Amino acid sequence: MTSSPTGVFERLEAQLPLAGLNWTGRVGEGEWPEAAVLVALTAETRPRVLLGRRAKHLPTHPGEVAFPGGKRELQDASPWVTARREALEEVGLAGEVIQPLGELAPLVTRTGFEVHPCVARVPVDLDLVVERAEFDNVFLRRLETFADPNLFRLEVMSYGEHSRLVPHYQVGEDNIWGVTAAVLAQLANVAYDAGLDLKRDWTKKP
Repeated sequence: MTSSPTGVFERLEAQLPLAGLNWTGRVGEGEWPEAAVLVALTAETRPRVLLGRRAKHLPTHPGEVAFPGGKRELQDASPWVTARREALEEVGLAGEVIQPLGELAPLVTRTGFEVHPCVARVPVDLDLVVERAEFDNVFLRRLETFADPNLFRLEVMSYGEHSRLVPHYQVGEDNIWGVTAAVLAQLANVAYDAGLDLKRDWTKKP
């Protein structure tokens, strides 16, 4: 597993699709409602990834660990427009410090959203302003942490008549799971050849 910053970022830029592609069609025309998240990595020897704990008062996924992000709006031309806007609103991350690296393939959630992960490099020293309506707090974790197979597991979770394998990371007291864990696992596979197997195609609804 490489820890060279040049190696990690060069791998991501070489293997991730070109950043900045536009949304296809208008809002509501696709198979699924669309959303985007910003996967922000600090520009340092061992990159860290920006994560936040969703506010406990939120009606969906309260207290869970997630990336800054949200739904596509009518005026959004691309996933990057969505991800940048949400990152500014939720954690005060200004667009001018976000350097796009590429995009992971979109993931479809169990609730039927197509989530586009936008992977970017950001400065080490971030002056963040947390929107308490969205996140209780934000924090940084070493990206290499998510390449550790001892922290990664798959659990069968049932939703009504359906069940599926859901990825989880246990990092200290944090149980990071679902789409966030799937994005981190895929990113670790690209950056560090982690070889983590999600056991299913996340581009399709289970």
